[in-house]
Amino acid sequence: MFHILQALSTEQQAEVLTRRLIQLLSYNGTIGETEKADFLKEIICSFPYFKENESFVWEQPISNDPLGRKNIFALVRGQSECSKTVLYHAHVDTVGIEDYGALHDIAHDPDVLEEFFKSYPADAEVQADAGSGNWMFGRGALDMQSGIAVHLVNLLHFSEQRDQLPGNLLVLFNPDEESQHVGIRAALTELTRLETEQNLDFIAAINNDFISPLHSGDQTRYIYTGAAGKLLPCFSIFGREAHVGDSLSAIDPTLIAAELNLAINANLDLTEYFQNELTLPPSCLYLKDDKQIYDVQTAVSCGIYFNHFIYEKSPKEILTQLVDVVGNRCETLEKKLAQTYTEHRKRNGLPEREISWDIEVITFGEYVEKLEEMNLHPLKAVEAALEHFSEKDLDERMLAFKIVEALHQLDPEKKPRVILFFAPPFIPANRLPVESNKGQSLLTTIEAVLDEVHQETKETFELRKYFPYLADGSFLSFNGTEEDISSIENNFPAMHKLFALPLGDMKALNIPSINLGVYGKSGHKWTERVYKPYTFKILPHLIRKMTKRLLE
Repeated sequence: MFHILQALSTEQQAEVLTRRLIQLLSYNGTIGETEKADFLKEIICSFPYFKENESFVWEQPISNDPLGRKNIFALVRGQSECSKTVLYHAHVDTVGIEDYGALHDIAHDPDVLEEFFKSYPADAEVQADAGSGNWMFGRGALDMQSGIAVHLVNLLHFSEQRDQLPGNLLVLFNPDEESQHVGIRAALTELTRLETEQNLDFIAAINNDFISPLHSGDQTRYIYTGAAGKLLPCFSIFGREAHVGDSLSAIDPTLIAAELNLAINANLDLTEYFQNELTLPPSCLYLKDDKQIYDVQTAVSCGIYFNHFIYEKSPKEILTQLVDVVGNRCETLEKKLAQTYTEHRKRNGLPEREISWDIEVITFGEYVEKLEEMNLHPLKAVEAALEHFSEKDLDERMLAFKIVEALHQLDPEKKPRVILFFAPPFIPANRLPVESNKGQSLLTTIEAVLDEVHQETKETFELRKYFPYLADGSFLSFNGTEEDISSIENNFPAMHKLFALPLGDMKALNIPSINLGVYGKSGHKWTERVYKPYTFKILPHLIRKMTKRLLE
């Protein structure tokens, strides 16, 4: 590839590489991720610097990965002996092409897609963009094959211009950002090793995950000094079943789930707000009862989970908040069920009947402690359930539900209850610690560089704290306390197996994450497109300038 790139300008290099990367499929959870990694290593190995320094490009296999996925690392050492290092990282995977429908055959052909959208009357904005010639279409064009291309271009630049590199540059291309983040999680071990064995002092990480207009006509290029985090709070709901002929004596778990959905889903009161930041409320991603076939018994159990973005609140605080919300909702429901049954009994002339309407609300950690006090060995049950159901090829979230169900089965009471726990993925929030001298110094550097590039290009930049979507940069540090770590691990069934995350290592690494994103529209949509003038021409130089200034 080097023989093609060497005769091209920076802008041309970025476009050529993006086009080629789009054409090579790398859907999340497929062998394409592995093939894309091999292709990237092949490109890097064609650069003269890496032909002379073969050990400076290597792969890190993802342990026990059925697809043989891997991380690709490349290191350029500056001409000084400085240990300061900037990390570039980008993910190689994309979402699938189901949204392209009948156009799936051309989803990876930017030129054909551009011609199609030039005559696409259903969306005037898309049609105008296609007609301008300034946009590249195709799956992954924006998220984030163009980001990989920009990092490759700058890797080549600094490998050939090492006198411009006051420190070192480490580049990481990893798989699986769109799902379980196995690539970046595995990379934490390697980054820790490099700190010690290669004497690399990570000053900052630069991701270039995509940015988009936040409203119609928005031309601002948003730069983020951190990223939103995510919890997946899950609720295993166990009711009291009954025949439909006596349904009002039941405690229906689907009714409890409906109440939880109303209480949590899109609840703005559960959302953190900060000036000039885009923050989002919880969203329901799953709701299902345990019914496998039709019968006339009310459901025995139900599961529901939510996407819950986190920013400055700790997981422990969110756990406490959700317990309060759910507890209050269940108390209201208990009264409603009791009143409904009493009215039903009176209308039908039925005798009084002693029925409990209590619904217990408890966290997974509290439930484990309760079962331990009863000498029921819950942790053995957790491991047994994990071993049994791991053979069933279940989704990790469903495995977590099965583990919680196994604990419920241990309990001789089997009372109606809601058990709150966390399941994969857990993505910590990451922000620049501006309260520290290091954080303040980094912020000053970032602001100065953005001001310079604004003067040179007239681009409008706005600096914000939290990248509003999920990004791998979240895993490069952990700002929580030891108490926070315990709260997560105690309420996350089999976290060591389902979503191993070395929170202690992340806390020790503490690499500030900056997102200088490629710019475009419609990420994860069939109209996905990247804006070439900014992404291919301005962004590479912005990242170069930022890299040099951070290392000075």
